[in-house]
Amino acid sequence: MPLLRVLRALASAGINLAFAALLAGVIVYLALDRQLPAVEQLAHTQLAQPLQIYSKDRRTIAEFGDQRRIPLADDALPASLVQAILAAEDDRFFEHPGFDTRSILRAAWELIRTGKARQGGSTITQQVARNFFLSREKTFLRKGLEIMLAVRIEQHFSKDQILGLYVNKIFLGHRAYGFGAAAQIYYGRPIAQLTVSEIAMLAGLPKAPSRDNPLVNPKRALERRDYILGRMYSLGYLSADDYQHALEQADSAGHYGFDPDVDAPYVAEMARAWMVGRYGDAAYTDGYRVITTVDSQQQQVANRALRTGLLNYDRRHGFRGPAARIPAAVLADPTQLQKNLRALPATNELTPAVRLTTGDFWLATSQATVPAAEIARDTFARGWQPADGDVVYLRQSPSGWQLAQLPQVEGALVALYPDSGAITALVGGYDFGRSRFNRAVQAQRQPGSNFKPFIYAAALAAGYTAASVINDAPVAFPVDTPDGYWRPENYTGRFYGPTRLREALAQSRNLVSVRLMHAVGVGFTRRYCLRFGFDAARLPRNLSLALGTASVTPLELAAAYAVIANGGYRVSPYFIEQVLDRNDQIVWQAPRPVPCDAGCEMEQTTGGDTVPAPRVIPASDAYILNSMLSDAIDHGTAVRAKSLGRPDLAGKTGTTNEERDAWFTGFNRRLLATAWVGFDQPRSLGKGETGSRAALPVWMDFMASALADLPVSPMPVPSDLVSVRIDRYTGQPSSDSGPDTLFEWFSADRVPSAMRVPTPDPVTPTRNPETVLF
Repeated sequence: MPLLRVLRALASAGINLAFAALLAGVIVYLALDRQLPAVEQLAHTQLAQPLQIYSKDRRTIAEFGDQRRIPLADDALPASLVQAILAAEDDRFFEHPGFDTRSILRAAWELIRTGKARQGGSTITQQVARNFFLSREKTFLRKGLEIMLAVRIEQHFSKDQILGLYVNKIFLGHRAYGFGAAAQIYYGRPIAQLTVSEIAMLAGLPKAPSRDNPLVNPKRALERRDYILGRMYSLGYLSADDYQHALEQADSAGHYGFDPDVDAPYVAEMARAWMVGRYGDAAYTDGYRVITTVDSQQQQVANRALRTGLLNYDRRHGFRGPAARIPAAVLADPTQLQKNLRALPATNELTPAVRLTTGDFWLATSQATVPAAEIARDTFARGWQPADGDVVYLRQSPSGWQLAQLPQVEGALVALYPDSGAITALVGGYDFGRSRFNRAVQAQRQPGSNFKPFIYAAALAAGYTAASVINDAPVAFPVDTPDGYWRPENYTGRFYGPTRLREALAQSRNLVSVRLMHAVGVGFTRRYCLRFGFDAARLPRNLSLALGTASVTPLELAAAYAVIANGGYRVSPYFIEQVLDRNDQIVWQAPRPVPCDAGCEMEQTTGGDTVPAPRVIPASDAYILNSMLSDAIDHGTAVRAKSLGRPDLAGKTGTTNEERDAWFTGFNRRLLATAWVGFDQPRSLGKGETGSRAALPVWMDFMASALADLPVSPMPVPSDLVSVRIDRYTGQPSSDSGPDTLFEWFSADRVPSAMRVPTPDPVTPTRNPETVLF
């Protein structure tokens, strides 16, 4: 009987212990359950995707964001990828309820046997739970939460959905999140184009993505790949022949970072800043795609045109000597030599090279040698005697290698559609890597004579015509200087006497511009210039404005010229066409400019799909200015552009005092572009480096390609214009038809019967009450 009582006592204790364990388990479960997040939110998970910038024709420009991700659809995963992941991580994935008892028991036995927690033991579902909801700390509490979450995930999602979450979330090294991005970064191809061997390499990355990837530790990565291939073979995923073939494949992993289709870094930075200003930090993670107005072909041509123009300018001014000198000890060590050369800045056009003791030059990029005799020097570096270790830059030309150097001069080129203001190409400097300062939109420089068309526009509004005659003669205005007078001069230093406004603008006569503005009035001229979008604070309140002493950016100048090119409407330049979300839905669309002749101020709104482009000058004046600027190309300061063979072009050069800035703005009805060349810290470009020599070739190079496939598009003649024969010297109407007459355009309300134009000739300088002289 005592034995029976003992057995009963033991049974009772066992029941109580079991009940207590069950109760404790329920308590622990309830405690853990309160800490569990709602797994249903996985259905709405927005994985971080980078901001992507595209050209108008959908070619890639840039990508911004810490996480590179290319999402893969969970119902379209390649079979070999699924098999490789199962072989590497969880071969019973399609059988277990979220956790694998066998794996847990193996991990527990390893802990008992060694005293250390075994890496692994987590199913794919558990890894999804950990990656989305939990930290990576190794505690029993975290493991319990992980298992409970995995069970719940399995209850709410299909196996394919869980696998899709895993495939797109997991970190695989080098900013690659998910297997789609990893395929692109390590092999430069979409996941569907990878071999079984390459997929097995990627499947081995989750274990230690930063430490054992094929770029950091290729030996360990290869061992891991071979292990996974072996697992795939043992699980029946690979035949013996396929397994052997995959093992024998050499791995070709490399670093295929983002490689843009279009080289437009200044535009990319503008788009990035715009997106952050609008969407904050979410711009980097929410998968936005920005479609810019940039035309990829025009952008490529603009890059080449500006860089070639700056290199040619630099070449005209001679060789400054080697960029660096490498010591003899380094020359003898190829590894150190390569390291030294890679530290030097390089561009797409210029390659660093060092002179070896053999006399040949060793290229930093290809590590090939070029015989000194094959490098053209011409007159660029005639007096230079190269020494061993001299580092120079070489440029590949159609005829072979050419000695060059990184230009110190800078420049900008911006092109836009004058009818809409859409920017089609923009280059803010020679090299974005060298300087991120965007000269196209940030550099405020004096435009010189490039500003004169706006002075003439004010004169037309005041009653002058293209046939009005102004005396190109010396003039002086009183100012507060030791001399007491301001005496402007023409660039040539000569005087040309009575000159029609058309000819004065084509030949860029300074004295005519100053006298004209003096007659029209500084106040009226400044106010009229505001119609073109200029900032009043940067327009001087004196007659120097006639010579272009305002401060403008290349983009502002291009936008102002667009008024002349499009027939008199002011449009606002823009560079973003639309913004798409991660689902390719349009979340922002640029409003379409609509020409508006009257009542535009009343129609201005903050929303809508259109925006008014108000008329700011009469169509007749726009046509006359266009015609006058065509003469600048036909026989004026921009006559070099006549070689393009297009009668629909118009434009104006610009050069500031001491040739500190060189400009050219030119256009036809379809396309307009402004080119600027100068130093960031203003100084002379050198004698003779005018707008026609330094900037015009850049514009011509761009336009020759950009307009190659476009038909000639002359501006239509407004209905209120009439053509009248005049005397070419006096500007007066003429009934003759001899060589001393020509036809001129006039507004119908200004057709002269006899020309009487107020053209004051201040022989004795007098102070204009409207003018604040400097």
